[in-house]
Amino acid sequence: MEVEKKATTVEEVRGVEEETKKEEAAASDVSLKELSKKLDDFAKERDWEMYHAPRNLLLAMIAEVGELSELFMWKGEVAKGLPGWKESEKEHLGEELSDVLLYLIRLSDMCGVDLGDAATRKIVKNAVKYPAPSKST
Repeated sequence: MEVEKKATTVEEVRGVEEETKKEEAAASDVSLKELSKKLDDFAKERDWEMYHAPRNLLLAMIAEVGELSELFMWKGEVAKGLPGWKESEKEHLGEELSDVLLYLIRLSDMCGVDLGDAATRKIVKNAVKYPAPSKST
């Protein structure tokens, strides 16, 4: 839900820029629960809930993982930070990663799994299963 912003003076332009920066910062700090609520509202507003059975969401997520995989196909090893990638490629990557994340969140909701809690518990389990090497002094 984006509102068109028009500015006519330099002060108004600066105000719009500041407001946009604040919105972007707030969006970067969004929680899984907030995303879950937005997805639920989105589906309800469109009467799509009937299509959001776990199996359907899983298959849709797998399709999105395929699209994500295509972005890396034939690139060989890709270094951290994606050096050499165009901005448009990075933007497309962000979109595909978001698609996977959003389907994962919706799937977990439809299965009654608190994804944040489950992920936190899994990190703890992994720490026990794969302990960090002890440091010698």
